[in-house]
Amino acid sequence: MLFIAAFLIFIIITVTIFGVVRSRGSGPIIRIGGSSQSVQTAAQIDEDIRIFSGLGRLRIPLVNSSVMILSISFPYPAGDIAFSEELAARIGDFKTMASSYFSSLPESAIIQIDEDAAKREILRRYNNSLRLGRIETLYFSEMNIIDSGF
Repeated sequence: MLFIAAFLIFIIITVTIFGVVRSRGSGPIIRIGGSSQSVQTAAQIDEDIRIFSGLGRLRIPLVNSSVMILSISFPYPAGDIAFSEELAARIGDFKTMASSYFSSLPESAIIQIDEDAAKREILRRYNNSLRLGRIETLYFSEMNIIDSGF
């Protein structure tokens, strides 16, 4: 029993000394399983893309007393913390820009909305308001018009 305890203490002291002496940037000494997997570098982490959907579901009153239900999302680089904070700070502005665009459409344009033109215009408005980055594309995951029935 004493031999096992002494052996364990020897192992703990040896590993601790080796860990202190070893440089910080060195890789693992032993890989157990998954040896074919590559280690993710900082460049790969910076390329991580997330989808911003913080605008939620917008309910936009239209000229003809109908209501548009719209969900807007877009990709952004997850590694750019300052830009993601700017996006979060501008949620109210983004909602207002989208609402003002659709609520200002004439009644004839509401019947057959050009989704690509709407995306281009809203994207232009969003990017004009941003200082720390740009949005490349917008997604409308939900776009429904509910008739008021009057």
